[in-house]
Amino acid sequence: MRVLRVGEDALLVELPTGDDAQALHAELLRRRAAGTLPPVTEIVPAARTVLLDGVTDPGGLARSLTGWDIPPPPAHAAGTVEIPVRYDGPDLADVAALWGVAPEDVPRVHAATRFRVAFCGFAPGFGYLTGLDERYAVPRRDTPRTRVPAGSVALAGPYTGVYPRASPGGWQLIGTTDAVLWDPAREPAALLTPGTPVRFTAVDAPAERGRPA
Repeated sequence: MRVLRVGEDALLVELPTGDDAQALHAELLRRRAAGTLPPVTEIVPAARTVLLDGVTDPGGLARSLTGWDIPPPPAHAAGTVEIPVRYDGPDLADVAALWGVAPEDVPRVHAATRFRVAFCGFAPGFGYLTGLDERYAVPRRDTPRTRVPAGSVALAGPYTGVYPRASPGGWQLIGTTDAVLWDPAREPAALLTPGTPVRFTAVDAPAERGRPA
């Protein structure tokens, strides 16, 4: 772990792996909920970092962080979001070939995985979900699409993501969902936030909107 000062009242914590970043993020949230974390305005995780903004005593917290015993995030957390998926993506067969399985096995493996939102970015409501075994990591497409439909369920590297709106993209598309990932009229607007546990469920009929389980 390396803790860097950012401006006058922020810290950037660099971690060796994405799993370490998720574990630190979970521990920060736990301590804030328990009232044992010094005042912090925002906690923002990324692939291998966690940004703490609005820290009242950056120096003191920086020294404290390096001595923390940080457990892994809980494997089964409350508030799991279920996202129904039609596994009908145009890249399903390509992903199956990369995995070395039959196309019908991709939905089975994907839906059996327990995911967690590691961090968010790219577009409002887009979460980078981890959980797939490393042997299922896939490369981005050689030629990105100029338009990926909203609701596309996709894979790239170790991550699963759902496109919250139509946009260009180079991820491998394996399915579609009707879940609304971003709704400014909803509180919170994002269906998926860092640390949220997620499960995908395979459906044939039009999917229901994502809902907390």
